[in-house]
Amino acid sequence: MLLLAGPSVLSESRLKALLCQIQTLVPHIISLDAIYVHLVRASSSEAEATLSTPGTEQNSILKSILDYGDHYSSSRSESAAPSQQSIAYVIPRPGSISPWSSKATDIARMCHLEAYVSRLERGIQYTITTGHSSSLKQEEWDAISHLLHDRMTQSIQTAAPVEEEVFVAREPRPLRTIPLSSLSEEAARDVLRSANVELGLALADDEIDYLIKAYVSGEEAMKRDPTDAELFMFAQVNSEHCRHKIFNASWTIDGEAKDKSLFSMIRNTEAKIQSQHTISAYSDNAAVFTGYKSKRFAPLDARNKEYEFVEEDMPVLIKVETHNHPTAVSPFPGAATGSGGEIRDEGAVGRGSKPKAGLSGFTVSNLLIPDFVQPWETDFGKPNHIASALDIMIEGPLGACAFNNEFGRPALSGYFRTFSETVPSGSGITEVRGYHKPIMIAGGLGNVRPGFATKTGFPAGAKIVVLGGPGLLIGLGGGAASSQASGASSANLDFASVQRENPEMQRRCQQVIDACISLDNDANPIASIHDVGAGGLSNALPELVHDAGLGACFEIRDVLVDDISMSPMEIWCNESQERYVLAIQPESFEAFEQICARERCPFAAVGVATTAQDLIVTDRLLGSKVVDLKMSTLFGKPPRMSRRDDTSNPPFVTFTESLAASLPNEPSLPLRIENAVERVLRLPSVGSKSFLITIGDRSVTGLVTRDQMIGPWQIPISDVAVTRTSYGFDIKTGEAMAMGERTPLALINAAASARMAVGEAITNIVASAIEDIGRIKMSANWMSAASTPGEGARLYEAVKAIGEDLCPALGIGIPVGKDSMSMAMRWKDGDAQKQVVSPLSLLITAFAPVQDVAGTWTPDLKRTSESTVLVFVDLAANHVRLGGSALAQVFKQIGSESPDVVDASALKSFFNVCQSIRREHPSLVMAYHDRSDGGLFTTLVEMAFGGRMGFRVSLDVLPSNDQPVASLFNEELGAVFQVREVDVAQLQDLFSAESFSRDCIHVIGKVTTDEVIEISHQNAVLFSEKRSKLQEMWAETSFKMQSLRDDATCAQEEYSLIADAEHTGLFYFYDPMLLKSPSIPQGTGTQPAVAILREQGVNGHVEMAWAFAAAGFRAIDVHMSDILIGRVDLNNFRGIAACGGFSYGDVLGAGSGWAKSILLSSRGKEQFSQFFQRKDTFALAVCNGCQMFAHLKSLIPGAETWPLFKGNRSGRFEARVCMLKVEESENTKKSVFLRDMAGWAIPVAVAHGEGRATFADETQRAEFNAANLVGLRYVDSKGDATMRYPLNPNGSPDGIAGVQTADGRFLALMPHPERVVTTESNSWHTGMFGPVGPWFQLFRSARSWCDL
Repeated sequence: MLLLAGPSVLSESRLKALLCQIQTLVPHIISLDAIYVHLVRASSSEAEATLSTPGTEQNSILKSILDYGDHYSSSRSESAAPSQQSIAYVIPRPGSISPWSSKATDIARMCHLEAYVSRLERGIQYTITTGHSSSLKQEEWDAISHLLHDRMTQSIQTAAPVEEEVFVAREPRPLRTIPLSSLSEEAARDVLRSANVELGLALADDEIDYLIKAYVSGEEAMKRDPTDAELFMFAQVNSEHCRHKIFNASWTIDGEAKDKSLFSMIRNTEAKIQSQHTISAYSDNAAVFTGYKSKRFAPLDARNKEYEFVEEDMPVLIKVETHNHPTAVSPFPGAATGSGGEIRDEGAVGRGSKPKAGLSGFTVSNLLIPDFVQPWETDFGKPNHIASALDIMIEGPLGACAFNNEFGRPALSGYFRTFSETVPSGSGITEVRGYHKPIMIAGGLGNVRPGFATKTGFPAGAKIVVLGGPGLLIGLGGGAASSQASGASSANLDFASVQRENPEMQRRCQQVIDACISLDNDANPIASIHDVGAGGLSNALPELVHDAGLGACFEIRDVLVDDISMSPMEIWCNESQERYVLAIQPESFEAFEQICARERCPFAAVGVATTAQDLIVTDRLLGSKVVDLKMSTLFGKPPRMSRRDDTSNPPFVTFTESLAASLPNEPSLPLRIENAVERVLRLPSVGSKSFLITIGDRSVTGLVTRDQMIGPWQIPISDVAVTRTSYGFDIKTGEAMAMGERTPLALINAAASARMAVGEAITNIVASAIEDIGRIKMSANWMSAASTPGEGARLYEAVKAIGEDLCPALGIGIPVGKDSMSMAMRWKDGDAQKQVVSPLSLLITAFAPVQDVAGTWTPDLKRTSESTVLVFVDLAANHVRLGGSALAQVFKQIGSESPDVVDASALKSFFNVCQSIRREHPSLVMAYHDRSDGGLFTTLVEMAFGGRMGFRVSLDVLPSNDQPVASLFNEELGAVFQVREVDVAQLQDLFSAESFSRDCIHVIGKVTTDEVIEISHQNAVLFSEKRSKLQEMWAETSFKMQSLRDDATCAQEEYSLIADAEHTGLFYFYDPMLLKSPSIPQGTGTQPAVAILREQGVNGHVEMAWAFAAAGFRAIDVHMSDILIGRVDLNNFRGIAACGGFSYGDVLGAGSGWAKSILLSSRGKEQFSQFFQRKDTFALAVCNGCQMFAHLKSLIPGAETWPLFKGNRSGRFEARVCMLKVEESENTKKSVFLRDMAGWAIPVAVAHGEGRATFADETQRAEFNAANLVGLRYVDSKGDATMRYPLNPNGSPDGIAGVQTADGRFLALMPHPERVVTTESNSWHTGMFGPVGPWFQLFRSARSWCDL
């Protein structure tokens, strides 16, 4: 094994921050360095010698591909004596293979090292210098090791790693059997109980009885010993996670037998509306409902791969999942694989489907941010092997966003709540309620072709295929583990259930699915598809064939694995991610093989479907049967679960509205309100979620028309996400999604909590243009510690409240959902047994088709020359209940009376009025925001933050004016509208026409431009503060989290913009006359062809293809594999568009692997060299394409001094909207793309992790500048080039955003103009131009250049 030094792990600022953390534990440490070390396993000793010999071709290639990143070093480390230094190595946990390894090894193989490199792996070397002459003691290493590695996925050691530790190579482990058949029934039961604990199966007693009868004592008993694979498979397939036994159980509450199960009450919502608009519910990986007809855009011709339109219905698929247990154990991979698994659900509907937009959310216990612990936060402790709330919220969102980003799905919605408190219990003592077992939710929507929307079965003889992979010994028993209270299993079993992510592999799988479903009905090779999730293949493969009414025979050694030491059980049951199982008709198998080969996507035909309903898994290596069961045994019905519980009524205390009891030393009500405001605005559920949002790509696909960020200052206050149905300036329809959750209320009133979740989802999604409330479909995700006394009764009450009552009254169906019934954390602290139980938690996600994506209301107050007012519409019949509110929480209370949905008909009327206003009076409403967390006060100030405006509001007009605190902070349903003062009567009349009481419509104040927030009561000022100061409070928690996680200086620069009066936000400076010209230039002759170039992992190709097609080009899908094997000749193209994404997962430097696959291929190098040398060609390289072109600069005439693009200054993926200015230079005036845009300054979408332009030295930089090769720069509000973060999102010197060649034929830029060519795809615009956005000019200019 070779051990080769690599680049720095951390930027200088983040290294300094880590050193400060370490010094608090071991003060005599004075410096810290961290570099990557590359661990190279050669295929043989001869290969290792060749790789390590300088001058050999293989040594040069290896050095080249491992040359990436930045190199920093501490001067104190360099000057220290050896005796002062201690070294530790962090490597992947023995026996595991990191995601980095899989991708880096792929690159090595692509670069002709397949005969020399068996595997690449990466570790970290930490060099620590002390202030005295001795190295660190072991106890000091132990004290800081948690800061240096993730114990669930990595190990740390002070000795240099050796090959046997990193590249574990063992013989295949054997199949085990559990000796039952020779025992008596009772003895067999005891043995199985022991195996249940040892293997972590989480089998219930009735399931153990069922298995004993199946194997030992039943009438048709198999009379043999079960294999460990059979038991593990049974446990996963029949786990609570997979079978939802509690939701299907019979219930007795307070001694009364209930006549309906929980699931039947949920299904009732669809039954009551006769499944109107629903295509598929409860029967597939996601629900499907009708959307609108539109033009699907894809490469339709399997031969020439040209993108074309076909008009057809566009059904919408929806799914929301949770991944709570893995996120508690190891937050980054737990949340990443949670998002990845849900994305696979969306791609595995019917005969194949396509994910489109996603969401993620988190609920955790108190954050306890160091040096920022809040007055309401108590530290209740936790188990040692479970992550803290702070760690979860630093690493978990990064994992979720990283998967979405790399896969290429925009993250457009979500939520974040913290809660952990001592509360009364029904037994008369106190208990701790909170989210030590967190909620990590992942969801989204997509589209499926109408002919492929449902699973129609397949015949015996179909080949059964595993797509993706390969299998690894990870995620073993996740279904069973997640069905237990966290902490109830051992730390080793918890580790075994942790998964690892490889979104680039999942992207490849989705490309295969996309190619299959682009074919006509009969030509689609996929007869059925299922994702691989909980239980791995042991669940997915049996379900696939069982759903078709068939059995199957599989060969375990045909499953692709990367670890040959795995036992048959481990191969069959591991939960390796990024895999799907498919049924392929034999006559379509060759076509499927060709698609997989083009996408470089691994697959294996592992079995065949059979008429006999048996499940047979053979093992040709060990000569045994791994599984031999009747399908009826595996999918049979163990006795139906029966649940009993009694209602618990804890003695909650009324929350005092005046705050006098909470703040006895504050005699003045205004001062008490000031204190309350400071607390509430810092509560995570109320405050800014910016640190969660800007790490997630929100523009990929180019179909996003409403994300979280609002207005010219990009404030995260939107509560609804909207996407466009398909590509086209004339496409108005789309889809919307919005969330609702009010979980603390469940402690007081479970039914009210459920109803309020539904209500909040409606008041959020109503901001989008929806035809009818009946078009809304909801996902209900239930979390409960159902076995805790009283919680089962609460669960039943809550399900009934919406399943039997509210949703049927609204006419809304719930066709999809999920449950997690083990929401408790139990552990021992010394001799004391501790537990933290979560409140009953219902998370509602509402989805609907949208009539007009341009009609979405936003919360930001608008500036206008006319007088505007704020109209508050109260949906709570003037109730002001404070129970479960943010206000109560920040004073460590719960309250005794919770908000509730007072009148379902009023809520429905509210929805109807809002939609009719939008259709019939589109200019009436200027801004809209619902009342939710933080109450009316938060609603109003968030609207002011969005527009940098002020307001003067009077509480005297409210019926509750005698309760000013409750009026401001209650969280009943309601909404605030900004309307022109002259339009108030019309707004009131429109509500009255729908039988909405005028008593619930209140003109509460006026909008002002002075940025002062003023609230009066009894004709006196009760509260007054500057907008900037309140916004700083509101953003402070996000700022603190960002400072801990990212570059602290960057975080401070962004935070300081809040009060910067010179920061006037985004603006547009362009030639409006150009936008009014025809969309497609009126050229003559045939349309020029553009190669829409992609490599494995690229995800931004479809929006790029549409931008060129809309401008009059023939857009052709070209994969790098097409070029490298000669299927495609670049001589046939006029242009190349190198697209954005994550080629090879951005390992070894973003774009570097892609470039090296060209430079180290004789055909690839020749093809690109010839193309670049032709004088009639052009190329546009965006984001990942830009990074790749920078590495190809030796082939591009005039690009020799271009910089490389390295990690962002913040150390994070940055998803922003930034101002971009087109340079006014002689080179720009010759540009194929920019010549008509010189001097323009317009916003653009940015989404990258490595966009910082980096020069080898000052000489190169000077030559680059002298040649005027900058095409675009990041600028500030004045239009000047900037280095200020995040206006410059990556730290590029001189604001460099795009580079060009002197002849203007080649342009490479990091931002994404192709994603914002339509007006509505811009996060903010002035509304002064039509459907064609300014960035479309770039593509039109290229088209007209072709006719010159």
